[in-house]
Amino acid sequence: MIFPIVYHPQYVVPLPDGHRFPMEKFRLLYELLLIDGLVKPENIYIPEFPELSLLELVHTPDYVRAYCQGTLDNKAQRRIGLPWSEALAKRTCIAVGGTILTAKLALKFGLACNTAGGTHHAFPGYGSGFCIFNDLAIAVRVLQQLKLVKKVLIVDLDVHQGDGTAWIFKDEPTVFTFSMHCEANFPAKKQQSDLDVPLAEGLDDDGYLQILSQYLPDLLSQFKPDLVLYDAGVDTHVNDRLGKLSLTDTGIYRREMQVLSICIAAGYPVASVIGGGYAKDMKSLVYRHSLLHRASKDVYQFYRL
Repeated sequence: MIFPIVYHPQYVVPLPDGHRFPMEKFRLLYELLLIDGLVKPENIYIPEFPELSLLELVHTPDYVRAYCQGTLDNKAQRRIGLPWSEALAKRTCIAVGGTILTAKLALKFGLACNTAGGTHHAFPGYGSGFCIFNDLAIAVRVLQQLKLVKKVLIVDLDVHQGDGTAWIFKDEPTVFTFSMHCEANFPAKKQQSDLDVPLAEGLDDDGYLQILSQYLPDLLSQFKPDLVLYDAGVDTHVNDRLGKLSLTDTGIYRREMQVLSICIAAGYPVASVIGGGYAKDMKSLVYRHSLLHRASKDVYQFYRL
């Protein structure tokens, strides 16, 4: 009883020395999951490179073309915060393919996790905050186009508001966007999700989990989604470089258990992506991300999915 995990070797590409985006975490997370026996090679699913037409279900053709061909202007590149390369362009598309595959697997198995994803700051015509294409929004549109789902609930618990996702689905009744984030953090200009829960700086485990429990069960029972897309950012951790909240490892594990258990117990499949996480101590950061997969294994086995 091992749940499906999505990974691709091209989730990692070179960045300049000293760049603050922790690109190596994707490979190290995959290796840690294997070492700790959370997954076996036969339970690893490898995504395909998606057709560009799928990206254009959310993003403008001009933006998709300009990014993939490396012709974005310097201002647009700076807004993304990642130096363009052909390898990064391919990696970006494959990561989107990973979230699409994760969502499909969740519908089949009840639960599935990507080892990347959560690029929720990407808007239709531009990228922002290390996010180039919005994998969450694209996965929703692809599954809807395939008529695999009608309604999707996006639960975004990254420390930063999912502003791109909120904007993309602002007038879309079939998609509910729920973002619980630190108010005093990026982006400076927030968008309007269907439900925004701004949090005070320094909020700890118990305070955070109590607030979450006030919202999630009611959202599920009222919206009744065909799928839950969960952005499990660990930049809520007390030691995160970009966070401003005060969750511990235990608190993040409890959060993952709370989200997954509530959804699965109520009969809603969950597709998870790892979201943000930034730290100089790479080993600690990778472990934090693995808490999603550890909780997923526990929930998967408990509910005998």
